[in-house]
Amino acid sequence: MKFFWFRLQFIAIALLIATSTLAESNGKNQPTQPNPSLTELKIAPHLTVETHLPANQIPTAQSLPSIIPESNQQQKVSYYRRSDSYATNPESDPPRYVRRLSDIGIPAFRDITWLDIGLEHRTRYEWRNNDVRRIEGGEDNPIFFRHRAWLGIRDILDPFRFAVEFQDSRVINNKHAITDQERNEYDLINAYGELYFKKALGTDDSGNDRPIRFRVGRLAYETTDRRFIARNEWRNTTNSFEGFRLNLGRETNDWELDLFGMQPVRRLQTKFDVANDHLWFFGVIGHWRKWSDIITIQPYYMGQKQTADPGGFTATNRLNREIHMPGLRAYGKVGRLFDFDASYNHQLGYSGPLQQNAQGYTIEVGKTFDHPWKPRLMGFYGYASGDRNPNDGEDNRFDRFFGFARPWSADHYVVFENLKTPKIRMDLQPTQKLGFELTYSWYFLASKRDRMFDILDGNISNTVQDPGFNRDRTGRSGDFAGHALEGRIRYQVTPKINTVLGYTHFTAEEFVKNRITASPSCSSGHTHPCVDHRSGDTDFLYFEVLISLL
Repeated sequence: MKFFWFRLQFIAIALLIATSTLAESNGKNQPTQPNPSLTELKIAPHLTVETHLPANQIPTAQSLPSIIPESNQQQKVSYYRRSDSYATNPESDPPRYVRRLSDIGIPAFRDITWLDIGLEHRTRYEWRNNDVRRIEGGEDNPIFFRHRAWLGIRDILDPFRFAVEFQDSRVINNKHAITDQERNEYDLINAYGELYFKKALGTDDSGNDRPIRFRVGRLAYETTDRRFIARNEWRNTTNSFEGFRLNLGRETNDWELDLFGMQPVRRLQTKFDVANDHLWFFGVIGHWRKWSDIITIQPYYMGQKQTADPGGFTATNRLNREIHMPGLRAYGKVGRLFDFDASYNHQLGYSGPLQQNAQGYTIEVGKTFDHPWKPRLMGFYGYASGDRNPNDGEDNRFDRFFGFARPWSADHYVVFENLKTPKIRMDLQPTQKLGFELTYSWYFLASKRDRMFDILDGNISNTVQDPGFNRDRTGRSGDFAGHALEGRIRYQVTPKINTVLGYTHFTAEEFVKNRITASPSCSSGHTHPCVDHRSGDTDFLYFEVLISLL
């Protein structure tokens, strides 16, 4: 109860600050509108995005603060263009809730441009009915809390800079065992030092400085389309790494090179997190933006090398593994006809005694129509190979590394492995503050002899033991997992308060139904683990409030 009241007080203070800030801003003169033929939009004080659409026709990203037109001052032209595909644009660096102290609206701080600061709170309520991720049916009503704080120094000590990001993640009213996907108390997800040489590589053709940046420490960030390196913003806990990152160039340049070598951080829930010294994750990512009005090209190579951990929680942890993955992503626009985003990846190496041979690709094509409500239609297809034969000496299961999960399925039933999924999607944005999303998805297993990732306690959590009910090595359960209708309503209450209401109905098909039927039934008196036999259809409703305190 004491913990619950603390959360209520925190939210009340946040609402008070946000309301007072809004009242103050309403009393000031509004900035003049820039030329609509080439509008520069300020998403955060540190991130500028250029677009050729009118200011009132820019799609708002998930949980993104109000997009405020810049004043008519001259700006150097950025080569960076956002992708129009769904949920593939990485979080800004630093994150969107971070502000320079000079920009928070307090006159005494207007000259302090060298200090970055941010405070954020998120609460999400979920209602899940017969959640197929669990062997137990029935209802669950968890409430998730996540607090973040950022402190960073730039410019004043150049070339030395540093930043720390604190996060506290908790859950209450959850009837299931709490895992490291829900709880990670009092920890750091970023804590790094940086050497930043502003003009080390000169300037690009548009006059933008081309720096060299070298970071060492704990790092949480996203890059490319977030499918292999992501903070995982939807989840209550965040991916983090310990190691280094070297950038030649920056986001606004016509080209950039990103090199990294790091160890994933083990989330220990109630203890300070530590790096996984059995696993290294490394790679190099290129960004070619010279023709970004038409196409942005991202060639990359990523790899993992794992030494067997005899005490590892999962069978995979106890293997020697080495995976190499070359890949290519390209996105852009074909005039006013349509936009596109496509990627291809191939994985080679070994996983224990098995040779690794897997592939994955995605393609999305969409069109945003010229209408005040900015309707957008898109078609998507994603493929990730699964293990074709458990006895052929080869592992064909595609490894998503440390990518995000939510856009594959909001209820987290599937991820980027052993999957074939077509999707159709429609977005509407009647006002700058209000948005609607509707998606229909079909889920098939690429190999019916491999697993469906996160059903029937078959996940890779370090808390819940996998009973093995999510895989049929014979293939007799079929390959059609199910289909789902997903809808979301986004509403921005104030520039600092964003809300999301979402609902998903999953309709189970042969694979899910057959795995439930084939598993031992709890009603028959079978000893644990057992599965509550049910249809496999599920409902998932959630409501989320995200508050930026500065």
